[in-house]
Amino acid sequence: MLYISHTVTIPEAEIELNAIRAQGSGGQNVNKVSSAVHLRFDIRASSLPDFYKERLLASNDQRISKDGVVIIKAQQFRTQEKNREAALARLHELIKTATVVQKARRATKPTKGSQERRLQGKALKGQTKALRGKVDLH
Repeated sequence: MLYISHTVTIPEAEIELNAIRAQGSGGQNVNKVSSAVHLRFDIRASSLPDFYKERLLASNDQRISKDGVVIIKAQQFRTQEKNREAALARLHELIKTATVVQKARRATKPTKGSQERRLQGKALKGQTKALRGKVDLH
């Protein structure tokens, strides 16, 4: 079971984990041992609440395919167990962040003082640039 919150959990049967050989350097060991983990999680076929499904499918995350399948590849660690834990932690984090509702932005006016400071700064810059002109010796 992967616990997302107090009320939401994902059964292990819905998460497909495959051991694959890791890429990159690592000597002869990397060619023999399948230490990397490939995680697949079908959002549409899962037992997640509809709110979670909608938010995940609407999110613009590269790890979610067009078919609604989350694909995570973990190969950071040398052991398969640690990579498995890392992949599950990344899935957990992805689901948690998809459910966070952004606070609506309220438009505000700049204060009178900040407007005056901005205009004073612009005037000062203008004076500095005006002094950079050619010098007339007549």
